[in-house]
Amino acid sequence: MRRTGRKVATDRSFVVALSRGLDVLRAFQPNDGLLGNQEIAARTNLPKPTVSRLTYTLTRLGYLTPVPRFEKYQLAPAAMALGYAALANLGVRHLSEPFREELMRETGGAVAVGGRDRLSMIYFGQSRGMTIGVQLDVGSRIPIATTAMGRAYLWALGEEERGELLRDLREHYGSRWARMREGVERAGETVAKHGFAISAGEWHDDIHAVGVALKLNDGTGPYAFNCGAPAFRFTEERLRTDIGPRLVAMVRNIEAALGGAAPQSKKEQGRKLKAGGKLARVAEGIR
Repeated sequence: MRRTGRKVATDRSFVVALSRGLDVLRAFQPNDGLLGNQEIAARTNLPKPTVSRLTYTLTRLGYLTPVPRFEKYQLAPAAMALGYAALANLGVRHLSEPFREELMRETGGAVAVGGRDRLSMIYFGQSRGMTIGVQLDVGSRIPIATTAMGRAYLWALGEEERGELLRDLREHYGSRWARMREGVERAGETVAKHGFAISAGEWHDDIHAVGVALKLNDGTGPYAFNCGAPAFRFTEERLRTDIGPRLVAMVRNIEAALGGAAPQSKKEQGRKLKAGGKLARVAEGIR
């Protein structure tokens, strides 16, 4: 987890103490259980004395519950209430459920919807049935750079915001970024041509998936959906010819139901992200 960026750190309206407190809450992952100050400090890159003061304050406010026997903490109901309130207000989560369930039944894959959390996508809706090998659930985080959902989200951003995210990814991954960048660039071309992004074994060797962004005209999002399964079930050929087009159709139907902006034609998409044009210039800027 990265510390406060240079840009916000110099913003006089930005409250660093609040940011750090939220970083402590963000350090808790769905399957963690208990975390101690030392573990939280390692995840947030904050000094341990600072973490100790923050966990004390969050405990007094009711957002953390101390477990004295282990000298650790767990999220308290007040913290969980924030998450449930956010989920309740995400109309796309509720409206998309019957669409996700239908696609899950038709394809045998797990279908999810998520939004960005820094350099990750976080699931806030999931339909997976008995899909083997896909153990993610609401609250799970997946990386933007190597997943179909993350890549679809990235290429749905405006040019300036996408460029900033790409620079953050390059800084975060360091020497690993060169290889990841190739997949990101391919995803941009695939999105421009077909409307969906692909990740075939690039996040996990045995997981293949497609991703499609959801764009709304109310100023929220973008969000992104994925449909994935074990590689033996979703071959790359099937991703391109069957699963990808199905997911595009599903997301466009959800957009229409939510009153989202009409999707661009393939001609418009090609003009916006034409290989050798804007796509190439964006990629060149983050090498």
